[in-house]
Amino acid sequence: MSKLTNVWVFSDNLDRYAELLAGARQWGAQVNAVVQSDDAITTVKPLGADALYVLAEKSALQRIENYAETLVSLIEKPAVASSPTTLILLPATKRAKALAARLGVLLGASIVNDVTSLSVSDEGTFAEHRMYGGLAFGREKMLTPIAIVTLAPGAVEPIAANPAHDCPVYQASYVTPRQEILCQERRAKSLSSVDLSKAKRVVGVGRGLVSQSDLDMVQELATLLGAEVGCSRPIAEGEHWMERERYIGVSGVLLKSDLYLTLGISGQIQHMVGGNGAKTIVAINKDKNAPIFKYADYGLVGDIYKVVPALIEQLNR
Repeated sequence: MSKLTNVWVFSDNLDRYAELLAGARQWGAQVNAVVQSDDAITTVKPLGADALYVLAEKSALQRIENYAETLVSLIEKPAVASSPTTLILLPATKRAKALAARLGVLLGASIVNDVTSLSVSDEGTFAEHRMYGGLAFGREKMLTPIAIVTLAPGAVEPIAANPAHDCPVYQASYVTPRQEILCQERRAKSLSSVDLSKAKRVVGVGRGLVSQSDLDMVQELATLLGAEVGCSRPIAEGEHWMERERYIGVSGVLLKSDLYLTLGISGQIQHMVGGNGAKTIVAINKDKNAPIFKYADYGLVGDIYKVVPALIEQLNR
C-alpha cells in the first residue's frame, strides 16, 4: 500500500489549504477538501482536490469544534483494519487540535499532533512529530482504520494553484452537536500578515538584541535583503517584542526558506528544530562557542551592533 484510500482535508485558515492538499495528494488516492463557506471555493478548488464539500453556514458557528459531527457524517467509516485507510488532515492550530480531539472520540481514531512528516507503505502508516520540547522526534505507527493528523506549518511544500482544475462541489448539511460551543463575544486582536513558512529569506533575532527599538535596524537589513523578520521564543513570548506568528522553533514555525540569517541567536535545539529546514543558514554571534555555529553553513563571530550597520551600509551602495 503506497497510498491511503481517502484523505479528508479541513482547515480553519484558508492559507493552509495549499500545504495540506499537497500532503494529501502525496498520501491519498482520493482527496476530499472541506471548506466552511462558498467564499472559500474559488481559493481551494484550484489546489487539486478530487471533491469539494461546503459546510452549511450558520451564524452560531463561531468555533470549528462544532463541525465535528458534520465531518463525521461525511466520512465513510472503513471496515475494521489494522492500519489506516482513511486520513483526516488538519493544520496544527489550537482550534484544529480541539476539533481533532472531538473527531478522535467520535470516530475512535488515533491522533498525532504537530506532525512533520508522514509515510505510507506496506509496513504501515507512520507519523513523525516533535517531542520533549523539540529535543527529539517521535515516530508513531497509526493502527486505527481512521487516522487524524495535525500538520506542522512548513512540513510540506505548498501545492501550486491550477486555475484550470475542476472538481465536483457538494453542499453538506449541518449536524448539530450534542453540546454546541457558542461564541458570546468577539474582541479584535492584532493579527500578523506574515507566514514565515512561505518566506524565501528570513532574518531571525534572539537574545542578542538589547532593546525593542533595535528591531528597526533588523527590519532595515531585512528590507534590503527582501526578507521577513522572525525571532527566537524569548523575543516573542518572553519580551513580547514581536508577534507569536514570528516565533521560529518548537511549537512555532518550521522554515523552508532559501536563506536564514540569524542575529544574536544562540542556536539551542528548541530553536533549530524550526530553523534547520532552511537551505542556507548564516549565523552572526559574538560568542564563538554558541551552538548556532554547529548548524550554520556560514558563521561570523562578531557583535551584531557592529556587523548589521556595516551590512546595511554595504547593501545601500
